Amino acid sequence: MSNYDYIIIGAGAAGLLVADAIVNDNFFASKSILILDKDDKTKNDRTWCFWEKDIGKFDAVLHKSWPNIYFAGKKLRLSTSISPYSYKMLRGIDFYNHYLTRIKSSPNITWAQEEVVNIQENENAVLVSTITNQFTGAKVFNSVFDYQLVKDQKKYPVLQQHFLGWFVKTEQAIFNKEEATFMDFSIPQMGNTRFMYVLPFSETEALVEYTLFSEDTLEKAEYENAIVDYLEQKLGCTDYEILEKEVGNIPMTCYKFHKHNSDRIMSIGIAGGWAKASTGFTFYNTKKQVNALMGFLKKEKPLSKFYKRDKYWYYDLLLLDILYKDNHLGQSIFEALFKKRKPQLILKFLDEDTSLWEDLLIISACPKWPFLKALWHRIF
Repeated sequence: MSNYDYIIIGAGAAGLLVADAIVNDNFFASKSILILDKDDKTKNDRTWCFWEKDIGKFDAVLHKSWPNIYFAGKKLRLSTSISPYSYKMLRGIDFYNHYLTRIKSSPNITWAQEEVVNIQENENAVLVSTITNQFTGAKVFNSVFDYQLVKDQKKYPVLQQHFLGWFVKTEQAIFNKEEATFMDFSIPQMGNTRFMYVLPFSETEALVEYTLFSEDTLEKAEYENAIVDYLEQKLGCTDYEILEKEVGNIPMTCYKFHKHNSDRIMSIGIAGGWAKASTGFTFYNTKKQVNALMGFLKKEKPLSKFYKRDKYWYYDLLLLDILYKDNHLGQSIFEALFKKRKPQLILKFLDEDTSLWEDLLIISACPKWPFLKALWHRIF
């Protein structure tokens, strides 16, 4: 039975960023790492988007970036620069190819394409069983999300950011390749928080995605019909080819995933609650969590101690409380924000990088009564 210092289960963004950070830090030069994933990571199975100032760590593998964004509500139509930020898109396949090549070249790394079926912790190590093998590790990082953890509890609301997107190619030039549609709430809301999300790669190619923040998912046809309606009615396009499709579902909750961590086993990525609860954005927050984790590991503390709850957790909780009880209010909340505050401040707030004064500017721009009711409910 092979033994490792660290075992990483799942080679998605969180798993690969953790592995890359370990092998590129001299402090961990003597550590052995095993990465387990049931997939070979040769397919473009997802895209990640984030905003960032100037040149960033992932620029070499970006698929596209946009200096401008578009936001639309019932009354507001906003087309604006987000400088000094850029909105950036990273394709899964490009990320996997780049990071797997770097990681697999490290003598510290062992890669195994195997499906994990059991994880068992004892006093001295963790036993990880796959369908065909068993491994032991001093510490285990698990990125496999268990939805059952949040499904049965009632203390924290659980919504989903669920979406279906088409990568389309049109006959006519209909897209502005310098502007990403961040949120277009001008579509029918039907009692939910629903918006279109458009990422143009050229004047004739784009990802057009129908996205909801709601408790329940839809039938596939409802997402696709909404995309057809948007292309025809909003963009005036009836002649297009569907090149690829993308489907996703990200949990939106302030549930305390960390309480399931032990001294030797820790959940990471979405499984560890690393997704931004109020928006579902995960990638850039994962990068920040990985940076913090590296400093934590050097202190040789139990993994159960890696947790920090800050003011943003409370802000997210209030918004999720509102959307869980009154899901249709999402459009009015986001529209009020973009109407009254600059997008740079909104992005900074969503990045969890604002001062208390900037927090107050954001809070004061939101509709007051829903948040006061949510706060009252949480307190009493």
